[in-house]
Amino acid sequence: MSELSAFEQAEAPRFRTGLDWFVISSAQDVTCIRIGATAERVVDMLHALSVYLDPAVDLHIDDARTGRRWQGTLLPLPEVRETVGRLRLPLAAYGGVEVSLFTDSDQLTLTPEMQLVIYARTDRWAFLLDGMGLLERTTAPAPSWVPQRGALRAEPQLEQALEAAAERLDLIAEPHP
Repeated sequence: MSELSAFEQAEAPRFRTGLDWFVISSAQDVTCIRIGATAERVVDMLHALSVYLDPAVDLHIDDARTGRRWQGTLLPLPEVRETVGRLRLPLAAYGGVEVSLFTDSDQLTLTPEMQLVIYARTDRWAFLLDGMGLLERTTAPAPSWVPQRGALRAEPQLEQALEAAAERLDLIAEPHP
């Protein structure tokens, strides 16, 4: 056995505590898929799966830490994907932000608790997730940690990244609640 393969086996549990999973439910012609994985993997999946959306998308960003919200409609998908790609590191590092990309028939949402939720009028997403190696489960495992939204502290790097993204896409800021 090489040193590299021994290292990979020793480090795997540190970065992946279990299999990446998804749970499907349906109600009123809408399929809901909840995805669980590490923070980095969930943010990467949001970016990777966004390529399957329509050429123009709506985008909502809600920072649970500061209460700031931004929105944009009919934005070019390539620009949104580039901007979300730039946000991957701060989103995965700090969490606490809801990012939703949606069209008339699909919605991808990264929750502040670092889960990815897909709402769709078709079941195509399950096939894509299966192809990415995620395991379909009948029920979601109990969460090991759920952050209290009110206890989240301000993170200047995250705030700067979100403001830069909003400016880059010319998003409209909603008034503070």
